[in-house]
This record gives sequence, C-alpha cells and structure tokens, in this order.
Amino acid sequence: MIRRVIVVIIALLIAIAMFAFASVNTGTIDVDLLFAEVTSSIPLAFTVAFAAGWLFGLLCASVWVFRLLRERRMLRRSLANSEAEVSSLRTLPLNDAD
Repeated sequence: MIRRVIVVIIALLIAIAMFAFASVNTGTIDVDLLFAEVTSSIPLAFTVAFAAGWLFGLLCASVWVFRLLRERRMLRRSLANSEAEVSSLRTLPLNDAD
C-alpha cells in the first residue's frame, strides 16, 4: 500500500515538474532526426523524449524480468527432479555394512 502511494506521489511530482517546465519554456526548437527535420515546441519535444526513454527503460527491464522468470522456471524444475531423486532414494532398502 505504501509503495503504491509513493509511486503516485512520484508520478504527481513528475507531472507537476513537466507542467512547470512547459509553462516557462514556450519557444520552439528544430529537431533533426537524420531523415527529417521537425519544428516542435520545447515542452512537446521533451515530453516525447521522456516517453521514449521511459519505453526504452521498460523494454530493458522486461528483458531482465524474462531472464529471471526463465531462471526461476529452470530452478523449479531442478528442485522437482532433486526431490524426486531423494524420494526414490528413501524407498531403497538399507544395506548393512556387516
């Protein structure tokens, strides 16, 4: 619950900062994209850059999460095999070392 509140507060702070930035910087800039040149307002350009960075970060994090999920699946399978082996060894009769 506290984590959700912290995330909402951070999102609100980012939104307030973006609104303040947009209200102060009302000019336009030229953005060269190698294949085209676009004239845009400064707040729109920064918002697009922020969103692109956020999406790229999300993509990188998802790759890491999928690797962790795959590793967890492999570890669970290994654990199940080990538990089955231990269970089968417990059913074997004991050989006395007489």
